Amino acid sequence: MCARTLAIWLTGTMLTLYQRDDCKLCDEAVALLAAVRAPEFESVWIDGDAELETRYGERVPVLRDEDSGRELGWPFDGQSLRRFLAEATGSRPAHG
Repeated sequence: MCARTLAIWLTGTMLTLYQRDDCKLCDEAVALLAAVRAPEFESVWIDGDAELETRYGERVPVLRDEDSGRELGWPFDGQSLRRFLAEATGSRPAHG
């Protein structure tokens, strides 16, 4: 079992971060995800994909819970990210 599959199996959650190349806000979102110790997520770059460009365009970065279809668009802070992740994983938000 690969690490990504194990993370999904342990959390029961599949998260995707939609982002762009050379995107300062996307870099900030990745750093925030690390700071709150978010579960593993897949990064998808929307550049050059017409469908994703239409869907997400200037909204990136966007974190999507693939199980529920819920999305958390930028700007988000630690508190809103923890709440989103808690709802996605079915647990209480961690403080910190």
